[in-house]
Amino acid sequence: MHGPTPPLPLPTDRLRFAMPPMHESLDDERRHRKERLAGALRLFGRLGFEDGVSGHITARDPEYSDCFWVNPFGMPFKHVTVSDLVMANEDGQVIEGRYHVNQAAFTVHAQVHAARPDVVAVAHCHSVHGRALSALGDLLDPITQESCAFYEDHALYDAYSGVAVDAEEGRRIASALGTRKALVLRNHGLLTVGDSVDAAAWWFLSMERSCQVQLTACAAGRPVLIDHKQAVATREQLGGDLVAWINYQPLWQDISRSEPDLLS
Repeated sequence: MHGPTPPLPLPTDRLRFAMPPMHESLDDERRHRKERLAGALRLFGRLGFEDGVSGHITARDPEYSDCFWVNPFGMPFKHVTVSDLVMANEDGQVIEGRYHVNQAAFTVHAQVHAARPDVVAVAHCHSVHGRALSALGDLLDPITQESCAFYEDHALYDAYSGVAVDAEEGRRIASALGTRKALVLRNHGLLTVGDSVDAAAWWFLSMERSCQVQLTACAAGRPVLIDHKQAVATREQLGGDLVAWINYQPLWQDISRSEPDLLS
């Protein structure tokens, strides 16, 4: 005996699936980047990535490619709004906004942006597990699906010379990054880049979690490595900026709905 015939499946073109938006003007694109930057900063604040006045996310302006939007110096990540953001030129001089920028951090970001015209956003914070892995001078091993996204696509900056305050140090960091998506700064922390704010923020979050998993696994025993072929295949599936953008959307929806004042 058969039950009733089930309804027909809906056509896929009637199902929603978010993709990066197209912008009708530079002003629209600028507003979009600033909204995503304020949202990412708030998420980083929620997740405990902030450490005093350390930590920045920068976003390239869509019109003035040598200028970058950044969080204001000394303002808690959790309080940042779109109107608080500061635009500075490649020399760290404020072009638009009401606040100073952290010159030491901005110097590094500006050099990474200069070396990577494909990069829209750069994220660097002094997160706990990223700092712990950096203190070991280690890279991420391919021990989980998530860490495979970074397989052969991140590097170690194997030096520490105090607070980076000059352009030459920034250039050395940018050179160590090369064409990759992420960098472990020895005795310092993590840095990630992306072709959108969303992607750079997702890579930082995913890298920090991968550091936590690796440190935990190594403390418990000897992790089993995923073999080279499978690690590369997994990176090819999950390691692109579009995948990072898609993964980030639930976080954006959460922060923008629960804290809509960030858009002010």
